[in-house]
Amino acid sequence: MTLKIRYFGDPVLKEVGQKVEEFGPELARLSIDMLELMHQSEGIGLAAQQIGKALQFFVADVPDHPDYPTTCILDGKPLSPSLIMPLSMANPVVKPLPSDEYYYEEGCLSFPGINADVARPERILVTYKDLDGIEHILECDGLLARCIQHEVDHLNGILFIDRMEKRTYAEIKKEVQVLKKQTMEQNKAT
Repeated sequence: MTLKIRYFGDPVLKEVGQKVEEFGPELARLSIDMLELMHQSEGIGLAAQQIGKALQFFVADVPDHPDYPTTCILDGKPLSPSLIMPLSMANPVVKPLPSDEYYYEEGCLSFPGINADVARPERILVTYKDLDGIEHILECDGLLARCIQHEVDHLNGILFIDRMEKRTYAEIKKEVQVLKKQTMEQNKAT
């Protein structure tokens, strides 16, 4: 399957994804293809909307980050995040846990070269289904929590620019508008 990343200006990025109903070889293949594209693009997460599918599904492969450590508890068991990577999440639901909200510079494969600070809760609880349709509960913080929140936003048609403070967005607005115009022109040509 040949996938390509959709850029800002493509309407699919604002669509709310449909729930994943079928778990099996087709979803597993989609996960493999999405992880391959994400790694080629040097990303740590990729949502279905970013490849043109309005589906409640994303993949992630969050590396250990020495300046931004991550802890996680999967189904009640503490473990190293590296043991659950790469992750494929279907129908994820995020609940912020009591913690500080903090700013961190985010990027997005649908906004190449555009980065800006976004405030998000430090710690979250996410319920999701794996590729076999088995439900899990993951509690995490750090870069993994931020990545999951970013990707779940995509599944609900929310982009990281929607989460920025007005002052922060103003600093990148021109780049975002140029990208949107380019994407819309490319979409008309195809």
